[in-house]
Amino acid sequence: MPIIESSYKPSLLFKNHHFNTVYKTLFNSETIIYKRTRIETSDNDFIDLDFSLKNSNTLVIAMHGLEGSSKSKYIVSVVNYLNLNNIDCVSVNFRGCSGEDNNNVYSYNSGKTDDVSLIINYILTHYNYKNIVLLGYSMGGNITLKYMGENSETPSIIKGSIAVSAPCDLEGSSNVLSKWHNAVYLNRFMSTLKEKSILKLEKFPNSGLNKEAILNAENFRDFDNAVTAPLFGYKNAHDYWKKCSSKQFLEGINLPTLLINALDDSFLSESCYPFEAAKNHKYLTLEVPKYGGHVGFNTSFFGKDLLWSEKRILHFIQHIIS
Repeated sequence: MPIIESSYKPSLLFKNHHFNTVYKTLFNSETIIYKRTRIETSDNDFIDLDFSLKNSNTLVIAMHGLEGSSKSKYIVSVVNYLNLNNIDCVSVNFRGCSGEDNNNVYSYNSGKTDDVSLIINYILTHYNYKNIVLLGYSMGGNITLKYMGENSETPSIIKGSIAVSAPCDLEGSSNVLSKWHNAVYLNRFMSTLKEKSILKLEKFPNSGLNKEAILNAENFRDFDNAVTAPLFGYKNAHDYWKKCSSKQFLEGINLPTLLINALDDSFLSESCYPFEAAKNHKYLTLEVPKYGGHVGFNTSFFGKDLLWSEKRILHFIQHIIS
């Protein structure tokens, strides 16, 4: 599929990538009423799924970004819009992200696709859909692309996937997020990640986690060396990033997939834009708007086209299920 020219054209204020990034979080007042289902895992844990159904034959599985949830404003926005267009949605809460701590010392990471398989198998067993489409934002986008690329024989009910603002190269993204201009975002991530990790340490005192290393972590390299790598069996942060980055799995994607990464996304390094992989790919469409920020893609305060990314997502879904 081609590297396509984007139709996204924001107003002047939204050409500022930081403003575009934070706008929905700060100003979007949309709400949603979910029906929660808890599914059990084989390792004595659970995953909370939040359904918003409209009696459709198509289901979108929406996956949030790092430290997000089904309540993240971008998830609520897309679910409401898809519901209005008669598409069912289930918003995934990765382990430990549903408002209740999960049972195990480990929770989620940027490449934990076995939980995606579990969720899909649960839906196949308990629901009767004609079409399923995966949708991931940021970290959820990396997970979506990795899942699609490493599973060459996905169930026929899965028609394709969409990833938005996906850090395809986790190391590159982590390095960029450590830059001074991303300090506000990084500090926010570090704050919640550290808080959760200290609670885990108190709950599992024999976990082997180092409290001092957690508290002193200044960036993702420090945190992933101290927490993610040891809990999930990686040698170190580099090993984790290398094995979980979706860019190495893109070649294996064999269903229609759309990746939307804005060129002004301050969370993404140059290596997060897989131009070469997409250039001659049969199934991967890469769309790289000049603007958009990170999971932003707001257009204007007034007018008819206020939900560009939501409309783009709907259009792609309609295209691949028709």
